[in-house]
Amino acid sequence: MLGQIALVGGDEFRRGCEEMDREIMRASGKDPAKVVVVPTAAVTGPAKAANDGATHFGALGGDANQLMLLERSHAEDANFFGAATLADLVYFTGGSPEHLLETIQGSPFFSALMELVDDGGVLAGSSAGAMAMGSMMRRPRAGGWVESLGVVADVAVLPHHEKRDQAETSKELQVSAPTGLTFLGIDARTGVLGLPDNWRVVGSGRVTVYQGSEWQIFNSGDQLPTGF
Repeated sequence: MLGQIALVGGDEFRRGCEEMDREIMRASGKDPAKVVVVPTAAVTGPAKAANDGATHFGALGGDANQLMLLERSHAEDANFFGAATLADLVYFTGGSPEHLLETIQGSPFFSALMELVDDGGVLAGSSAGAMAMGSMMRRPRAGGWVESLGVVADVAVLPHHEKRDQAETSKELQVSAPTGLTFLGIDARTGVLGLPDNWRVVGSGRVTVYQGSEWQIFNSGDQLPTGF
């Protein structure tokens, strides 16, 4: 894996995300970066989500476009998603992580995304988009934990973490979550950028790392511990 992964805690494309998203684009090594916004998870307003993202990255100097990949047949059709494979940064919006997972898991589109990262591209997701990239995710509606895309092994993402109490969250995870995972509690407008064993915090908030019964808080610019 030559490229980088960005896991964002939510509130994507809003004021306060600018420097974080510039840093995510810079991770591609391209200027301007070719950005493709994919609103698969945004089941209640995909057109607005895609337009907001393309407008946001365009204003930051990116060469931004959108891919309206909304259903499984789109993810199976290389002619439909082919242009996205030429991007420097593919960014999944928030919304429904279940729908995102059902739409792209095991698809030719997902395989193409992994090739993009192997070739040095950046794969990013916010909220639902970040949740789906871990090896397990908690289902917001149905409850319980399910296997997810596994882009980042042995990790689960807890977005919008600024709303949570760390001590209570740690207790809940010890009781109800799968064992053997590192849980990343990521605040909105905040992200984790990098590769396994080389993650750093970007954005305006904090990231809480939960491992077993322990948890640590990291701020923007901090390097996260190794081991995941």
